[in-house]
Amino acid sequence: MRGGCDPVSMDIKHYFVESGSGEPLILLHGNGESSDYFKGQMDEFGRSYHVYALDTRGHGRTERGTMPFTIRQFADDLLGFMDLHGISAADILGFSDGGNIAMVFAMKYPSRVKKLILNGANLDSSGVKRSTQIPIEIGYKMASRFASKSASALANSEMLGLMVNDPNVSVDELAGITCPTLVIAGTNDMIRESHTRLIASGIPGAELVFIRGNHFIAAQPC
Repeated sequence: MRGGCDPVSMDIKHYFVESGSGEPLILLHGNGESSDYFKGQMDEFGRSYHVYALDTRGHGRTERGTMPFTIRQFADDLLGFMDLHGISAADILGFSDGGNIAMVFAMKYPSRVKKLILNGANLDSSGVKRSTQIPIEIGYKMASRFASKSASALANSEMLGLMVNDPNVSVDELAGITCPTLVIAGTNDMIRESHTRLIASGIPGAELVFIRGNHFIAAQPC
């Protein structure tokens, strides 16, 4: 497994790790995480693919930059990464907010995605169980109150804001995803089962699978 940073891609340098050779597979982690989330899978996936696991904007070892801190910006960042590395199209696996990035990317740039796996994605905050979402919303309000006085509060408000304000995708928009798609979630996921089913039903031809476990099933080693 290899690691490194991009030269300037838009206004940031992506940190990423890679493994293997062959057709490209891009892995996108969740909120507040990094490419380390997939460390148990990199070598196994690398047996069949050239795997790239990115640290998204403001996560892990990738700088925050100056552009908006939104899921749609992260999707545009991914396009820049692929252009920089000469990746015309790739299979993309996204977990949680990474799934939201992958979902938006596949809608905006359908020709750049061969196959798509959405793990624990959501269209908006209503898809998250209230027992999980309420503490996030409280934390976001508190961090936002002090964001102008503290850099750490600002960073925290931005991170939590992704789970409060993003990605705001309508079911109708999902029809723009044209590649073969697998939608997966845990049987005890923080995403409502009905919401996961809604996503799968909105993507033409999507396959839906529930895997025994919680929201973090993708962290399990292969």
